[in-house]
This record gives sequence, C-alpha cells and structure tokens, in this order.
Amino acid sequence: MAITGLVHVNINCSDYDRSRAFYELLGFQELWRVPETNTAEVAAAVGMPPYRVKGALMLLQNATAPLVIDLLQWLEPHDPAPPYPHLYHLGVARVALSTDDLDGDMARLAAAGVQFLSAPAQMPPDSGVNARFVCFRDPDGTVLELVQSATPVAS
Repeated sequence: MAITGLVHVNINCSDYDRSRAFYELLGFQELWRVPETNTAEVAAAVGMPPYRVKGALMLLQNATAPLVIDLLQWLEPHDPAPPYPHLYHLGVARVALSTDDLDGDMARLAAAGVQFLSAPAQMPPDSGVNARFVCFRDPDGTVLELVQSATPVAS
C-alpha cells in the first residue's frame, strides 16, 4: 500500500449554513466550495445518480496536521433520516479532534448551546494513555469527540 494520509472526512448535514456555522465554532474554515452539480463520471465514482449538493471542503485552522471535512447538504437526492441512533453501529461512528484546552473548548461549546453526551472522561491509568475526552453531537446528530492528551497515542 502507498497510503500517505487522510484527505478528508465527509459529514452530511441537513442545513449547510447552520452546520457551517457550527463547524466554524470548532475552528474550521471554508477552503473550497463544492460545485452544486458535477459530471456523470464524478457522480458514478461516489455511487450516486446525477445530484445537486450544497457544501464545501472546510480546513481546521491551526491544526498540527491538515484536517479537512467535506461538509455536504444533499439537495437531490435527499434523505432526511438522522445519522445513527448509537455509536455501536457498523461503519464510521465518530470523529475525534485533539485539543490543548478541553475545559476551555467545552465552555465555549456549552455557551453556544452544545450538549455533551456526558462529563469528560479520563482514560484509566492502566490504558497507557494519559487523556481526557468528551463527546457531543453536531446539529444533525453526528457524534464528535474532543480529546486532550498529555502523551501521544500509540499507533
């Protein structure tokens, strides 16, 4: 394999403008607006019929390594179903973001009305990871996680 990194994570939303504002609160900034329509070749490459979409690639500012999300509101076709009811479903469950100030970030999110799934959790001492984390949902219910780590996570 010749994989060298992560290009982006796709997050679908029901209202692009509302979700863009939420992700801007997290530190993301629009990098490139996605065309509303695309070629038949591009649609086929992602397993879709011809489509209409509103969205953009958004870059996390001040990230130590580039982190890009592909935030999309599907106009046509459209599926209003929520993302998932719990984290133990198959497939991608959540996106974890690192922070140097978990308490400060939680205070800013709480002031903006974000509700957390629980209070922050400390990884157990026998895990080998000195980290605290908390999970919360974006406006459509996609679970995100903030992690503050004092030691690097083993790969």
